[in-house]
Amino acid sequence: MVPSETELKRVDYFAVTFLVDNSIEWMTRLPPGFKHEMRQHLSEHPIIDPLTGVPFLDLENYCCGAHGFSALIETSVGEGTKHYTLFDTGPDSRSLVRNVESLHVPIEQIDRVILSHWHADHSGGLLSFLRLRQKAVAAAAHHGSSDIPQEITIDLHPSRPVARGIAPPPNHDTVIARLPADPTFAEIQNEGGTLDVNDVGHVVADGTVYVSGEIPRITDFEGGLLGGMRWTEGHWLPENHIMDERYALVDVLGKGLVIFTACSHAGVVNVVRDAVSKFSRPVYMVIGGLHLAGGELESRIAPTTEFLAEKLKPAPVYVLPMHCSGFAAKTALREALGEGCVPAGTGIKFEVIGDAEFDERLPMPIID
Repeated sequence: MVPSETELKRVDYFAVTFLVDNSIEWMTRLPPGFKHEMRQHLSEHPIIDPLTGVPFLDLENYCCGAHGFSALIETSVGEGTKHYTLFDTGPDSRSLVRNVESLHVPIEQIDRVILSHWHADHSGGLLSFLRLRQKAVAAAAHHGSSDIPQEITIDLHPSRPVARGIAPPPNHDTVIARLPADPTFAEIQNEGGTLDVNDVGHVVADGTVYVSGEIPRITDFEGGLLGGMRWTEGHWLPENHIMDERYALVDVLGKGLVIFTACSHAGVVNVVRDAVSKFSRPVYMVIGGLHLAGGELESRIAPTTEFLAEKLKPAPVYVLPMHCSGFAAKTALREALGEGCVPAGTGIKFEVIGDAEFDERLPMPIID
């Protein structure tokens, strides 16, 4: 039985670590609660240089960027168990594994992977991640750990394509390349994953994380993925709307909704509208790819920025345009939101403690 979306719990603790993103950002000043990768290495897992006695920048083993996305979500309610949920897995067999090891992620504690949609830059690291986790679970058991979740659930949309391709402008009718194949259901199971295949909204992580169903496409200027193609019955068919895409969110006490929008093929405005209509909570953070990169999508930047900065009231405290957002969209959002537009990237961590007392004073969201 699929849990109702109304069962979503408001969390007292929320953290996110960006394990794969296109960008690496070490230098820019970040708002409170955000921590650069380098600072985490030096303060939490320092390697001391024997010559000088100070921490050593072990660049050989720090994180790498890649064209894709993966984020580790941590949630807990009260004194309850902390849940570790992985949202997407990056584009390849190497980047996520390297970055998990670099950041000393407790991979054996992750008991669910949410795949936002069937595109290789989000699914490509899944099998290598599962293999690495199996080794970590075995090592933990060897050392006597008894609280390690043995099972890991892979949360998937049922409509897995045989192949997807790219048809560039101006006509979007000639496929110039296909994307790497997504993992099959059988491959996932062979690597120890338990399938949870569904296309409706549901809660996971003991009710602390919501995974959406189909995202309504209602915003007129958000036209999906131009040039998206799907191999069907021996030939390519246009597939702009990528209907298997889903978002995830967390509701933080005293803060509001933290929305993970993956690639925004549905349009980030459509994603935010759907989340607000379902939960009637203000938006605290919008995180992920906004899919506004490239000249043909520049016309979407201004109305998207206007929606997030002006039409959505209150505006999000933070917007983190990542992955496929593009430089032009990032600069427009920075101009509109100031430091509310955060230059997040691979290796950066954010954590926040909920505020139950303030929660009752949060305003109801309004969309003009």
